[in-house]
Amino acid sequence: MGFSYDEAGVDIDKGNRLVSIIKEKVKFLPKRGAVGEIGHFGGFYEIPKGYREPILVSSCDGVGTKIKLASALNSYSEIGIDLVAMCVNDIIATGGKPLFFLDYLAFGRLDLDIAREIIDGIIKGCEEADCSLLGGETAEMPGVYPEGDFDLAGFAVGVVEKDKIITGGEICAGDIIIALPSSGLHSNGFSLVRKLFCEPKRELLTPTRIYVKDVLAAKQGLTIRGIAHITGGGLFENIGRILPVGLCATIEKKAWDIPDIFLEIKEKGGISDNEMFRTFNMGIGLALIIPKEEEDTANGFFERCMVIGRIGKGKGVEIK
Repeated sequence: MGFSYDEAGVDIDKGNRLVSIIKEKVKFLPKRGAVGEIGHFGGFYEIPKGYREPILVSSCDGVGTKIKLASALNSYSEIGIDLVAMCVNDIIATGGKPLFFLDYLAFGRLDLDIAREIIDGIIKGCEEADCSLLGGETAEMPGVYPEGDFDLAGFAVGVVEKDKIITGGEICAGDIIIALPSSGLHSNGFSLVRKLFCEPKRELLTPTRIYVKDVLAAKQGLTIRGIAHITGGGLFENIGRILPVGLCATIEKKAWDIPDIFLEIKEKGGISDNEMFRTFNMGIGLALIIPKEEEDTANGFFERCMVIGRIGKGKGVEIK
């Protein structure tokens, strides 16, 4: 008998078993706008009603080398949540409502137990973001990834009313920056962190907070002029990317208590303040820019938020 695909390192039957597992898990989720079941050549989603000029907004992301921490701790559902969070938080930063999510998992050799845990996390993330898991791809790639290694990526699509897109273009001098706390490191900075900790800490695996429901509710009664999802590049780059020309953001780092885990990282690595704020979220997961007179209104929408800075004339982001 000739050489087989399985002998080359690709187990088609195992891949089909994973699809069956996912189908079984997803069928109990609310359909929302999803049409049909997972497993077709494409996923189907009904365009939501009630929009005058609907604009689709998309995001694609991964979780970086946090995968290595998950492997070291043999715990994988957290990075499934992270994967959804990284995509849907980018969508909410535009004012969009996430509609559906797709995942891509690539293994050197497909491990059903690991894949199942990741999918459980993805499903939980979709539930938190109130979006559908519409489909995905699982690839077995011997020769590209060593056995035991894997990677994952996610893709989300949302919708926003054309005249409600949040770009930061309406930000004005005098506006304030309010911040929603992060749940920890989220999904950035792990290439550095893994060099500092000889033994992996479970606290570092805490999944990324999903801000979708909070922000969608706040949009109904709050004038949100800009939203920054604080990911790679920290507060400097992510707030900086939404500022109009001629405006600057001044952030007071004493305005909030920086979580201990960041202080531990700073001490272990002898890392400067500037580098910390360019690498990590430092306890801030999402920053919203609103008119100063709406500060009290914001406090009514969020369980916990704090004013961390202001917008003025100038250029860039200053943290002092």
